Amino acid sequence: MLCNAQGVSILMYHQIGPFTPMSTHRSTYCHHRSFALQMLALRVLGIKVMAIDEVLNYIKKGEVVCPLQRGGPLLKKTVSLTFDDGYENFFEYAYPVLRRHGFPATVYLISGYIGKDALWFRADGRDTPPLMSRSRICGLLEHGLVTFGSHGVNHKKLAEIPRAEMAFEVRESKRQLEAMFVRPFNHFCYPYGSYDRTVLEEVKKAGFETAVTCVRGATYIGADPYQLPRKAVSYGDSVLGFLWKIFFKNKRKNEEI
Repeated sequence: MLCNAQGVSILMYHQIGPFTPMSTHRSTYCHHRSFALQMLALRVLGIKVMAIDEVLNYIKKGEVVCPLQRGGPLLKKTVSLTFDDGYENFFEYAYPVLRRHGFPATVYLISGYIGKDALWFRADGRDTPPLMSRSRICGLLEHGLVTFGSHGVNHKKLAEIPRAEMAFEVRESKRQLEAMFVRPFNHFCYPYGSYDRTVLEEVKKAGFETAVTCVRGATYIGADPYQLPRKAVSYGDSVLGFLWKIFFKNKRKNEEI
């Protein structure tokens, strides 16, 4: 059965872990217990979880194979799970849950920070969490559940830096990652959601097939694969709030550039 009327909710996560309550940067943290409950909700409701390559197929061809539950089609809702930056706590807290349910996910790596700490946190006075090492990523690749994409070389706001530097961040990230892991990297994530028409064209010329943004909304058939909107899952989101984002928060806040 094909389902295409309600679009795909691409969910945006950053860190997953045992975080204490916070008042700032909530959209970049998710408590590990909340994450486990969110994934359980997807399983119980029969919501299909798509890999990013399936999302690309959907927007090009309009085809999504919906799961069946108790003999009939369930809710025509579909999600895709994305994780920015490639934190070590993805492996520790998110991956075991994803593997338990068999859910695919996309993790966007910063090629210049593999195995290092997230030093850009210092600008906010926050602790600098570790990012996954090359060996850790290779281990995940062996299991096939996680697709890895690029998040630039140095995690810079691409629309705010000189053209030559921006082009380097895009092209070199792809080159470095493909050399490091000996496989294609076809998907890109704009750091900080910073992009404009020039950045978009550079991403396209570099050979990426999709790029995700921080624009809020669902993704529909015929969408620009280089301007895919996402829905941020924030610290403190209840399961009901999480499901509300999937089922009702579907309009884009901004027009495509």
